[in-house]
Amino acid sequence: MTGPRLALAAALLCSCTSPVADANSWWSLAMNPIQRPEMYIIGAQPVCSQLPGLSPGQRKLCQLYQEHMVFIGEGARSAIKECQYQFRQRRWNCSTVDNTSVFGRVMKIGSRETAFTYAVSAAGVVNAISRACREGELSSCGCSRTARPKDLPRDWLWGGCGDNVEYGYRFAKEFVDAKEREKNYVRGSEEQARMLMNLQNNEAGRRAVYKLADVACKCHGVSGSCSLKTCWLQLADFRKVGDLLKEKYDSAAAMRISRKGKLELVNTRFNMPTQEDLVYVDPSPDYCLRNETTGSLGTQGRLCNKTSEGMDGCELMCCGRGYDQFKSVQVERCHCKFHWCCYVKCKKCTEIVDQYVCK
Repeated sequence: MTGPRLALAAALLCSCTSPVADANSWWSLAMNPIQRPEMYIIGAQPVCSQLPGLSPGQRKLCQLYQEHMVFIGEGARSAIKECQYQFRQRRWNCSTVDNTSVFGRVMKIGSRETAFTYAVSAAGVVNAISRACREGELSSCGCSRTARPKDLPRDWLWGGCGDNVEYGYRFAKEFVDAKEREKNYVRGSEEQARMLMNLQNNEAGRRAVYKLADVACKCHGVSGSCSLKTCWLQLADFRKVGDLLKEKYDSAAAMRISRKGKLELVNTRFNMPTQEDLVYVDPSPDYCLRNETTGSLGTQGRLCNKTSEGMDGCELMCCGRGYDQFKSVQVERCHCKFHWCCYVKCKKCTEIVDQYVCK
């Protein structure tokens, strides 16, 4: 984002300094239908004022970039889906609880899980906006303008229409970080610690998308001879971004706020985290039992794996409470055959399987 619009956006954000309650979040854009870009009118405030979960700064960015909002919603949806995949076998499984706060009170705790959620959400916005640019959905950006890689063979063409990761990164930074940057907290306070934690994890998520974007090429030539190649910058599959951030979650650094208002390591024997690393300031709550105060949903009723010794195993998933066994009928496609031309025909097979749920 460059030019007068970015300057205006910055000025608007600077005017928003009052703290905002964390009950609502822009994540709610994933849960509520958003009008398609062609229905927006520049400067039409009612559209932005009706979107739930936006902070004052984000609402003003919405007024400037209304056509972006549907893709922010798509990015949030892909982030929630990825979070639920990565934590599907954990006690906390990234469950959504409502359409406003999305994840509920558990996000008020500055835990490892919160760190991952912020990171993957920021990554989802970068991913969605970058792709929307390439597909011509946004008037303020187009194909990637990334310089030709130095190690690309000289006879290969650098062109095509790449994913505009640079624009996606810059816009996601403006939008996602707006809610944190418009807050003024006392230096060295717990509130400031949480704000700095969120900003760090947002950045780590954006950098994961940027880092994994790579060169993709297509062959040209007679009869597929590949005598010529055209190459461009392409986003990695979002699953790879989720995998990388899950690794960062496992090695996340415990931090605390210093008197100078900076995050510092709780254990100084470890190295300081880089901008690509996740950080947290609070221990994770007990996810075994339902707790209205922390927002934990507990693991009662969750499926578990009787034979696994991992986190998905019944012993760990059920926190020692035991489990119930029941039988269920599963229907699967089977005995598939290819018919010329050109379709596959399958039969349906039923199987009775044992399943286990936590008490």
